Amino acid sequence: MSGKKCCILFNQPHENALPDELDVLVQVEYVDRNLKKMGYKTYRKGITADFMKEIAGLADDRPDFVFNLVESIINKGELCHFIPALLNVYSIPYTGNPVEAMFITTSKAFTVRALKQAGINNPGGFSPSQSVQLITGNRYIIKPVWEDGSLGITGDSVFTYTPEMAEKLKKYDDTHWMIQDYIDGREFNITILAGERGPVVMPAAEMVFNDSWDDKPKIVDFRAKWDENTFEYKNTIRDFPGDKLDPDLRKSIDEIAIKCWKIFGLKGYARVDMRIDKNNIPYVIEVNANPCLSPDSGLDAATKAAGMPFTEVLEHIINDLNNSIQYANN
Repeated sequence: MSGKKCCILFNQPHENALPDELDVLVQVEYVDRNLKKMGYKTYRKGITADFMKEIAGLADDRPDFVFNLVESIINKGELCHFIPALLNVYSIPYTGNPVEAMFITTSKAFTVRALKQAGINNPGGFSPSQSVQLITGNRYIIKPVWEDGSLGITGDSVFTYTPEMAEKLKKYDDTHWMIQDYIDGREFNITILAGERGPVVMPAAEMVFNDSWDDKPKIVDFRAKWDENTFEYKNTIRDFPGDKLDPDLRKSIDEIAIKCWKIFGLKGYARVDMRIDKNNIPYVIEVNANPCLSPDSGLDAATKAAGMPFTEVLEHIINDLNNSIQYANN
């Protein structure tokens, strides 16, 4: 592939964009720098609300392949699947996950349905209009259906249900919000890369919440991910327990991650987030088909823990694209 032309495609951040949106520029720089090390000729193209014309223009330019880093369009995660769909229309090869996997996993509601059908433990889901079905005294979390990066999630997102809350929850519309059981326990992020013989699971990363949290819900909310000046950010630490992790739990985590890869038809790279309850039972809380690739991301940390330089990570991702092209041409 050396010398081939690659277009790095990304969502162009808005003016006055927040850190979660601006992070894509860090990813672009990191991917670009390492692709050049590998001998690729690269150029960049930002995607805006005019994405249909922009992809049509890309078809005229005809790169050998696209490295797809588009996480949203006009900061709306529910639109990101349009990019692989349009790249398919113009028969432009691209890295990462196909349109079907991107669409289903971006929706937490569709993800829950797929996990349930496959018999994989998950926190379930209710639409806000179904809040009368919640059980008094149980803890729940309300989340945006279509967003990742913890956008829209705060410490107040976790609540203990009382009947008086039913009316308050109705202010959230069913198309953009869902309510799930709150799994009180440990949290793990599991990175998966495509390999020659199938998906490869990287070392398990645990998000450790320092003891000083007291009664605050132990979740990776927007502050914990993006606001360096907050208590949540300073007291949420990524750790790789390695051999200290219970072998049976590690086996279970790995098996579930591989099942998710196969169920959702994932390609290239992905991340599966899990919560582990008090009985050591894993629950899948998210399947991320376009996880962050910045130098401080969970994926980069996990692959480094596996002793894998970022150029090798990119090689895994691009090789999976090449395998797909060869399969389609046979």
